[in-house]
Amino acid sequence: MPANLSNSPVIKPTPKTSLALDPFHLLATLLLMVDSEGVVLFANAATQEMLGLPRRSIQGQRLENLFLEHQKIMVALASASEEHASVLRFDANLKRSAGESMPVHVVVSPSDVKGQILFELLPLEQQARKEREDRILDQAQANKELIRNLAHEIKNPLGGIRGAAQLLQMEIESKDLIEFTQVIIREADRLQTLVDRLLAPHRRPHVVSDVNIHEVFERVRALILAEFPKGIKVQRDYDTSLPNFRGDLEQIIQAVLNIAHNAAQALADRIEQGDAVIILKSRVSRQISFGNQRHRLALELHVIDNGPGVPESIKDRLFSPLVSGRDGGSGLGLNLAQSFIQQHHGLIECESVKGRTDFKILLPLQ
Repeated sequence: MPANLSNSPVIKPTPKTSLALDPFHLLATLLLMVDSEGVVLFANAATQEMLGLPRRSIQGQRLENLFLEHQKIMVALASASEEHASVLRFDANLKRSAGESMPVHVVVSPSDVKGQILFELLPLEQQARKEREDRILDQAQANKELIRNLAHEIKNPLGGIRGAAQLLQMEIESKDLIEFTQVIIREADRLQTLVDRLLAPHRRPHVVSDVNIHEVFERVRALILAEFPKGIKVQRDYDTSLPNFRGDLEQIIQAVLNIAHNAAQALADRIEQGDAVIILKSRVSRQISFGNQRHRLALELHVIDNGPGVPESIKDRLFSPLVSGRDGGSGLGLNLAQSFIQQHHGLIECESVKGRTDFKILLPLQ
């Protein structure tokens, strides 16, 4: 715990100051407002959550006691107080109540109120995660536009090719030549199916109802065990206290099924050995940020397997369309899953090493 926390005087902001700073509690960014002496006047909800301390234990605390780098903090405070620099930036380590430290990027700037200085703290791990999420969202949007345009460009000439093959087949008598026209028709139908699957997430309207996530998991579990009846275990790790949420049941089932099905296919070698395992895990997360928003409550769902892991060559493109880690894969399953989850304002992340791949689905509850 930061030094002198229990003995430090508590300085409460005036009602006017509290009211002015209340909107900062809605931000995911960690914020501290201090006076020119370095006494904390205000800490927003995100900071309280990160430090693991109530507001009354932070307010009135000496700022340098919250960091490992006392001298660096005091120098920055002095510079900001004397207006030697309008904005200061540096890296430091924030103390937490559990005795741990967290590396943060510190942005120091004078506030609109004379004698008060704003410290903005950006956890380096959180910053890296935010940048990764931004890349995923930007990539998903670009993929959506690309797929829509490409599918429409393919669909029109594809119908013409199939129709021409059918007319040609009616005019010829040679069985060998008819076989060739049938190949054209079959391949045109296969491509039409592929195009329909590409367009499916953008065509189907949202059908919203109360969704029980464990009903989703049980449906997925039954389907996986039906397709892979031997050599694989699908284990449950549920938090049964989780509430229902509003969503499209069929889309959520399809998203989880696509991930679990990919996992089962990646476990081919372990299925032969009889020790393949998929874990369906449900939890709740509090005060979590994803999709550029902070959520008081969110569902945290995991599909974990003990397979070989995601190939390094496709890790950064895992949710892109037509990218697959196995021979014969369409490369659409994960892309469609991400599309369905994003339509629910959620996000899918993946952490993978040899022997453990964890797909995490985040869905906002509040």
